[in-house]
Amino acid sequence: MVKLITVDLDGTLLNESSQISKKNLDAIRSAQANGIEVVIATGRAHFDVQTIFKHTDIKTWIIGANGATIHHPDGKIFYSEPINRENAAGILSWLEQEEYYYEVFSNHSIFTPQNGKELLAIEMDRAISANPKVSIDRMKHAANKQFSQTGYTFINSYKDLLEKDIDIYNILAFSFNAEKLQQGWQKFHQAKDVTIVTSANHNFELEHKNASKGNALKILANKLNIKLAETAAVGDSFNDISMLKIAGRSAAMGNADTEIKKLCHEVTLSNQEDGVAHFIDTLTR
Repeated sequence: MVKLITVDLDGTLLNESSQISKKNLDAIRSAQANGIEVVIATGRAHFDVQTIFKHTDIKTWIIGANGATIHHPDGKIFYSEPINRENAAGILSWLEQEEYYYEVFSNHSIFTPQNGKELLAIEMDRAISANPKVSIDRMKHAANKQFSQTGYTFINSYKDLLEKDIDIYNILAFSFNAEKLQQGWQKFHQAKDVTIVTSANHNFELEHKNASKGNALKILANKLNIKLAETAAVGDSFNDISMLKIAGRSAAMGNADTEIKKLCHEVTLSNQEDGVAHFIDTLTR
């Protein structure tokens, strides 16, 4: 019997308009009414998730920043695994030097460069010049989706953060330049103190080496005295792999990459077809 279900957010619970459908909300309520612990597991900051659920009656555990934080349903922090500040400073220094748009997820804010939108606008112009057939609308949609998060604080440089008493949980780099993204992967994929994952076509994200959705799921299941065999997980992207692999039952969204679908026990409907509700329904029958 499933006692806990972990649900990814973007591309999973959220549709292409970044909204949670009534059917998905009702499915979460039904699961909770049946005694199933529902957990949101996302690369987003926990306060951004709280904003998304603000106008609902639903409160859940939140695994945020790709597993670097776990927050109680009441919003209190239960667990965190921040990046070493010296390591974070080195990463951010390189990202600024290479002119990446980046976001730094901390306790209460997402810090991002003051000129971030200008950097992405320049990249879009270059992408269009290099390939006139590239979809401008898709790039704008991706950028707008990134900017739709809540809790932004703008900074002139990462050096502004070094004077602040904050924990750094996640560093996200975003670019429309495929070669630039590959350069970032090559730079950090063998780093000893951080892990690198991706949650969308145009980004890579860095966390503490011990931070992952899978590790967070283990920690939370242990806290709640639930066996991993009694857990389920549903997601669509590569930052979900760690939790999909260890959950007792796993489902890939219909819109997920083929590689994600292959490693899951089953494939549910897409995020445009209320795939989360469909999966939850199979768990509570």
